[in-house]
Amino acid sequence: MLEPVVVQRAYACMIVLTLGRVCCGQWMFLRESLAVINNVSLELLFPSFDCCGLTYCLFIFANISLLLLRLAFQSLGVVYGDLGTSPHVFYNTFPEEIVDPEDVVGALSLIIYSLTLIPLLKYVFVVCKANDNGQGGTFALYSLLCRHANVKNIPDQHRTDEELTTYSCCTLIHEKSFAAKTKRWLEKDTYRKNALLILVLFGTCNVIGDGILTPAISVLSASGGLKVAHPRMSNGVILVVAVVILVGLFSMQHYGTDKVSWLFAPIVLLWFITIGGIGAYNIWKYGSSVLKAFSPVYIFRYFKRRRRDGWTSLGGIMLSITGTEALFADLAHFPVSAVQLAFTVVVFPCLLLAYSGQAAYLFNKGDHVIDPFYRSIPGCIYWPVFVIATLAAIVASQAAISATYSIVKQALAHGTAVVLVMLVTTVLMTLIMILVWRSHWIIVTLFTGLSLVVECTYFSAVLFKMDQGGWVPLVIASAFLLIMYVWHYGTVKRYELEMHGKVSMAWILGLGPSLGLVRVPGTGLVYTELASGVPHIFSHFITNLPAIHSVLVFVCVKYLPVYTVPEEERFFVKRVGPKNFHMFRCIARYGYKDLHKKDDDFEKKLFDNLFLFVRLESMMEGCSDSEEYSWSEPPSEHSRDGNEWGNTMVSSSVNTTVVSYMNMGQISRSQTEMDELEFLNRCREAGVVHILGNTMVRARKDARFYKRIAIDYIYAFLRKICRENSAIFNVPHESLLNVGQIIYV
Repeated sequence: MLEPVVVQRAYACMIVLTLGRVCCGQWMFLRESLAVINNVSLELLFPSFDCCGLTYCLFIFANISLLLLRLAFQSLGVVYGDLGTSPHVFYNTFPEEIVDPEDVVGALSLIIYSLTLIPLLKYVFVVCKANDNGQGGTFALYSLLCRHANVKNIPDQHRTDEELTTYSCCTLIHEKSFAAKTKRWLEKDTYRKNALLILVLFGTCNVIGDGILTPAISVLSASGGLKVAHPRMSNGVILVVAVVILVGLFSMQHYGTDKVSWLFAPIVLLWFITIGGIGAYNIWKYGSSVLKAFSPVYIFRYFKRRRRDGWTSLGGIMLSITGTEALFADLAHFPVSAVQLAFTVVVFPCLLLAYSGQAAYLFNKGDHVIDPFYRSIPGCIYWPVFVIATLAAIVASQAAISATYSIVKQALAHGTAVVLVMLVTTVLMTLIMILVWRSHWIIVTLFTGLSLVVECTYFSAVLFKMDQGGWVPLVIASAFLLIMYVWHYGTVKRYELEMHGKVSMAWILGLGPSLGLVRVPGTGLVYTELASGVPHIFSHFITNLPAIHSVLVFVCVKYLPVYTVPEEERFFVKRVGPKNFHMFRCIARYGYKDLHKKDDDFEKKLFDNLFLFVRLESMMEGCSDSEEYSWSEPPSEHSRDGNEWGNTMVSSSVNTTVVSYMNMGQISRSQTEMDELEFLNRCREAGVVHILGNTMVRARKDARFYKRIAIDYIYAFLRKICRENSAIFNVPHESLLNVGQIIYV
């Protein structure tokens, strides 16, 4: 038996580790740590807590700090590359010339407060806290809203989904509160749900559009520094250099974020130290009078002096905060605390020094506005800085690429696209603060009002540059939006028609245990999108074939508004009809970050959970008359689905109650259970056939032309190139049976 002091030290270490997991964003392990700590009285831990125990705690704290520093260092190479590589802000702000040196101070003041209000205050300290268990991006915000309000267009939600570890939903809400009123307002009208979905898709598509343009713009801009040292160099040579760099960049993506971040983090850290140092040098050399830009009074004077030109110049100022949305989308790779630490300690002060140094240089040499960054570099270090700038531009492209990959996995320009994404994030954050955080309306009003004032101001400015290339990201985003919405529309229509055409349980019961056919040895896995009821494709199948398998399992692949579903909670099994029918339903639940590679063990996991269900069901035979129950709640609640009769539903995860019963020896396998398990094993050995419904959606002849184009061409093409469940779950071709039907919408 362990000594009490050893036990105390162990639990003290567990407490410190729990705090560390909170700091580092490891929420998946937090619950188990708290469960251990809650079983121990803190009064028993600390009365005799000696110096040795304190040493243990300090040692663990040191390890946690080192881990946080390591993650913050890695985040520099992925998250902040794009935000810190905009050396041409002043040139885009003053594309012609600098008439009054005081305009430089006004522009610097705009840059300072833009960096403070948007990346620092809004994103790093507010928006990043609205992550979905560490996942950032537009879809992460939408998933949070879907869990706290019924805004999904596909009505496949079930109360058992809320029992998942990663669901994390607060359902207690006062009926007369502002949050309850907002929730009812959103859920009341289908058009509002569609509007919210389109808003999310639009924001996502703008991030993708920005991710497409950023690599080319950043690398080409950095390569242009060659012309400063060699003015006669042709643009063709610069273009070739940029293309070679981009090819090398994209060829590195298959190594993964961890290796790429270790490679790029030293480059970005060196870049920020370099630009910060050059900025400090320029302030010392050309004067510190530009530091008066920290007063917001110079913003007012800037607009008063330049009027319309000052307003349109905000499109150039906007470049100083590009990459901010990628910061939030890249949050999936690093914990929030690491991202906050890296920005406040390294990124923010270095950017302020860099832009202040450029402003000090231009205050004295306004005729060098074409390329103030490269011209302000001391000649002795020009080429080393040029190499670092080029490498930093590559990292900037990596930040955009990583953000685009993250946003696409969840489904996630310059100027126009960036500010539109920020506006979408503001609207979603307003709903998050009301429905999820339950913030006071004054705080919500301040956040929303301040964000909209700043971002709408920038948006009105970039509209003036729409004819100068600002339309390109909008066209890209609109194309992606059209594709996404058509796919969503077709999917919803398929689900609605399948729900409308599902077979009643009374019809199945009327067929008898043999289902009116010959029950041949083997197991049939019938894939369906329905989480309840018998799909119409099944009646279509048994109407045209004279035999059916002895065991039938309706497999529903269901996607939940969570980032992932733990493997032990993946499958949910229940029985369909009486026992002698040998019909089951297995719901495979996935999050938006799951299923990005083949699930080779899907069939094995399914049968393991099916056998586990049969064993657990025998423990609850006294509750078998109830239509639906699970381990987590009493078996008195009945199913609201009238299409299923006599369903028994048991979660595949075994909780502590089951384990305690097993340890006490109170579970006895009945002969019926053993017979059914043996029967299921024999049917599995006889052969497994995967029956997939191949439902084709077609527009009705009287439908409008745009609907026929969307359904018959765009959606049909997307369905054709999309991976089928047979490929995702690695179904052997010799065991695959496709059952086709056509539905008209």
